[in-house]
Amino acid sequence: MTESIRWGILATGGIAHAFTSDLVQNGHKVQAVGSRSQASADAFAVEFGIPTAHASYAELVNDPEVDVIYVSTPHPFHAEHAALALNAGKHVLIEKPIALNAGEARQIVNLAASKNLLVMEALWTRFLPHLVRIREILAAGTLGEVRSLIADHTQDLPDDPAHRLNSLELGGGALLDLGVYPVNFAHAVFGSPDTILASASFKATGADAQVATIFRYPGGQIATTFSSSDTLGPTAASIIGTHGRIDIDGVWYAPTSFRVLDNGGTVLEAFAPAEFTGRGMQFEAVEVEELIRAGKISSDIMPAEESVAVMTTLDAVRAQIGLRYPGE
Repeated sequence: MTESIRWGILATGGIAHAFTSDLVQNGHKVQAVGSRSQASADAFAVEFGIPTAHASYAELVNDPEVDVIYVSTPHPFHAEHAALALNAGKHVLIEKPIALNAGEARQIVNLAASKNLLVMEALWTRFLPHLVRIREILAAGTLGEVRSLIADHTQDLPDDPAHRLNSLELGGGALLDLGVYPVNFAHAVFGSPDTILASASFKATGADAQVATIFRYPGGQIATTFSSSDTLGPTAASIIGTHGRIDIDGVWYAPTSFRVLDNGGTVLEAFAPAEFTGRGMQFEAVEVEELIRAGKISSDIMPAEESVAVMTTLDAVRAQIGLRYPGE
């Protein structure tokens, strides 16, 4: 393998634009892009200065000049397109959520392991500077015994029934598009819950508009999450322990600041991220490239098995609120 890890971008939607922009701005090698149409691939390639534009995903994954594929199609297609790349011998970074359900996630992870290839979910938040520092603070025991977590992800998104976010056929809705962030965050802090309570309201299309959850863990800890696609809230988060708490400013899942306070309200630390180029998605790309160079097939920060566990939790939430996608 060449010194530079060579990326292939599978699909040319909005999230692919955001990720590729961060790659290019930060000196990563984007070798090829694949789309369902040559015109779309060509336009994307021109926009980002990509050498090769393929008119199909199959051509992209079989490009010998590509080392790793970024899968950015809607999540009902993640399992299919990840398998396409893995069977072509390519490592994969899969946009969150890793799949539509835990069964698909398990298939992806098992296939990658059988091929000795890297698979990682592109949950970019875990790799951002403020989350790196928060993990250090938790590991140091600064908060004492961590007992609770509160996080929301709320956006006022388009109401158009034809929009992907409101389409059950495309996996749209608040839970998998937005709720995956706070649910994943709760997993990062506490692991898998042993008790799940969930409630939701729905749009006319059948897509979930609001989802609230309460998770309880074996040690008695509790995490609460709220996600909404039709109202804009603070999108903030807190981690609370016996000696103090961390308050993460909105938007908590993107590069932001936070404060560590003791129980008397004294600020023990005020964190503000240093300036960097781009949105921050390049940090997950750095992790992928380091893992590939090291010959590893799973990340310690976003383990493949934890992606399956998160999808298992999301499946349990969906079962409680009565949300099923076509074909399940």
